Amino acid sequence: YHPAPLSEKAPADTFVVEISALYKLPVNYSIASGDEKGYFIIHSSNGIVRTSKSLELEDFPVNFKVRATDSSNAAIFNEVEVTVEVIDENDFPPVFPSSLLEERLPENSPATQIVQLKAQDNDTGRNGLLTYGILNGHGLKFRINETTGILYSTAPFDYEEEPTEYQVVVYAEDDGIPEKKKGYCTVVIKITD
Repeated sequence: YHPAPLSEKAPADTFVVEISALYKLPVNYSIASGDEKGYFIIHSSNGIVRTSKSLELEDFPVNFKVRATDSSNAAIFNEVEVTVEVIDENDFPPVFPSSLLEERLPENSPATQIVQLKAQDNDTGRNGLLTYGILNGHGLKFRINETTGILYSTAPFDYEEEPTEYQVVVYAEDDGIPEKKKGYCTVVIKITD
């Protein structure tokens, strides 16, 4: 048996799987081995397996054996293996160390690196895998490397002819399941004379 994976947030008493033995007489179901930490309970007569407590992601997958025993003769039984997996939920959004940064950029600078942004995500695996982007690019005057988080200008600025301050909103997005989460940082770029 390989039931649908459970959420790491599944509460106690969550349905896992129904085990069914084909036999002419009533059978008693029990968990024979493999569930050392006691995550599961089985109803002795209907074979329904439920969780008995909250699940710790690092203990999974769990492989355990369910035994079906002839209710009148304990020497007659059979066993089946059950594998239960748990899905790591996307618990945390990415967070920038500061939600507001100020950078200076001299006018007439060629396209250049302005600042490297680094967000943290306390999830593991793909839930903690970050990509960076810009919410508002000011007419493509700025770009960001989606992997490294380095923010660049794409052309020189003229202090006299253009705005002297830009607010670039950068986001970090994780690759989470079931939904992706984002964190934001505003970079104020002041063009200097």
